[in-house]
Amino acid sequence: MPDSKQGRIRVGIGGWTFAPWRGAFYPDDLPQKRELDYASRHMTSIEINGTFYGSQKPETFAKWRDETPDGFVFSLKAPRFATNRRVLAEAGESIERFVAGGIAELGDRLGPINWQFPGTKKFDAEDFGAFLDLLPGTAGGLPLRHAVEVRHDSFRTPEFVAMARSRGVAVVVAGDSDYPQIADPTAPFVYARIMGTRDGEVLGYAPGDLDRWAAAARRWAEGGTPDGVACAGPPEPHPPAARDVYLYVISGHKASNPAAAMALIERLGEG
Repeated sequence: MPDSKQGRIRVGIGGWTFAPWRGAFYPDDLPQKRELDYASRHMTSIEINGTFYGSQKPETFAKWRDETPDGFVFSLKAPRFATNRRVLAEAGESIERFVAGGIAELGDRLGPINWQFPGTKKFDAEDFGAFLDLLPGTAGGLPLRHAVEVRHDSFRTPEFVAMARSRGVAVVVAGDSDYPQIADPTAPFVYARIMGTRDGEVLGYAPGDLDRWAAAARRWAEGGTPDGVACAGPPEPHPPAARDVYLYVISGHKASNPAAAMALIERLGEG
């Protein structure tokens, strides 16, 4: 467990249903209905992708809560109907529908919300600022943590970093990918998605790469910024003593992602 000078580091994967994981990550004889139960006891977090494509029922969120152990959290990808639009300032109804649609049923399993934008979406300061101002601070009495995943290079600007920082919204750190990396800490937590797992690596990543990401997670958890990441704005004037970290192994050679996540958890001693 982290000490008082370090935030909590959670490591996981995207979703828990993927056929190639059966027999590799999941035991052959594990019933499919128990996959979340199994995955949540080998990861410390999972990013839910289904919420990006459509709404879920409140009882579904409650079921996911009950199938997972204490200390485990989900992050949720917000619906594409809110982010894949020409005028972001008009997303209020979609945002409200999602936040009021049962996510509070997750209770203490509710982690950050990732608002992912398409790679074609360019930075428009007025419109994007209006969107950020629509993001609510709570859902059903639970505090919300928001992260924005932007994928157009026009966001690599100090103005965007300052905008996110002034609102306490995290900028998702893209790792080992072709997406622009904006690793400026802008919130009380860090949200990173690493996408470089490769076929032929037993653990998805080479040992040195796993060591590098584990070291980065520790540095973020201590309130600092790791060496070797790309920032777009000035340093924080008053960095915090500690931050929580959410690190997900996503995309890449997806069949290897659980092995990579578990190797990171072992290195971090966060299991």
